[in-house]
Amino acid sequence: MNVALIGYGYWGPNVAKQLAANKNIRFKTICDKRADRLDKARAVHLQQVIYEKDHNAIFADLEIDAVCLAVETSAHFELASLALNSGKHVYVEKPFTSTVAEAEALRNLAMSKGLTIHVDHIMIYHPVIRKIKELYDSGELGNLLYIDAQRMNLGQIKKDVSAMWDLAVHDLSIIDYLSNGLEPYFISAVGEKHYNPKESLTFLTLRYDGFIAHIKSNWISPVKERKLIVAGSKKMAVFDDMRLTEKLMIFDKGVDIVSGQGVEYADYVVKTRTGDAWAPYIEERDALYQSLDHFFNCVESRKESLSGADAGIRVLKILEKADAAMNL
Repeated sequence: MNVALIGYGYWGPNVAKQLAANKNIRFKTICDKRADRLDKARAVHLQQVIYEKDHNAIFADLEIDAVCLAVETSAHFELASLALNSGKHVYVEKPFTSTVAEAEALRNLAMSKGLTIHVDHIMIYHPVIRKIKELYDSGELGNLLYIDAQRMNLGQIKKDVSAMWDLAVHDLSIIDYLSNGLEPYFISAVGEKHYNPKESLTFLTLRYDGFIAHIKSNWISPVKERKLIVAGSKKMAVFDDMRLTEKLMIFDKGVDIVSGQGVEYADYVVKTRTGDAWAPYIEERDALYQSLDHFFNCVESRKESLSGADAGIRVLKILEKADAAMNL
């Protein structure tokens, strides 16, 4: 499979690195309209790929089977449409598009042409998130009670999306993955615009059937945090992505209800339970490599991606409703 990359800015070099590392594809072309970025790409990839300034050259190249888009969100719809209309499969960075309407149009276009769309909801390809999913699906965590997520750092402040659209999308995709596409029935959000036309700080609360989720997204924090708590009725999982080791901890902590005959009133209460805590073994795997490899496997097998257009649309629907809630 021949693959081209459009965009060699903030995230493009990471995508290029993993494309070059995948022996099952031929990384053919890097495209960026800025000459200085192409110079950076040449310094890394030398003569191993072709370099183009005009993206139309990518779409006109009949040898290219798939296009990876690592550009600003506002350009996703136009470039993905051109790629699909030229018969090429599409890998696109998150968020999928700027609106639900654009995403639905791309999904319909891809379906009509028998092509694959893969949205890079990168966290669901992270080995830690895969482990949490395994523990939840096996019943070891019990029923979901709540999910608490926070992503904070100083920058990168973007102009075309808010901190929620840039950061919370990761956690929304994780919730979508863990719950098998369950959609919230209540959405509340507040945010503030500092140094940016979009919100640089947001708090998002979601109610699902059986559990609640709270997501904090912050571009103006003095500390960097990437933490996720998945609380189950049996056990609780804490994923701290800033730790160098033991990023995932499982806590045998929960709540038991004491009841039955011969129980005093004072005992007929909810009691907390504290057991062991441990860090399960997790094999090191690069999430971006896994995401790209999943995309290529889906193209080859003609199967829908785990983070395909439908998953991208479910996340965008939440983001649009959250935006509306913030503007009330």
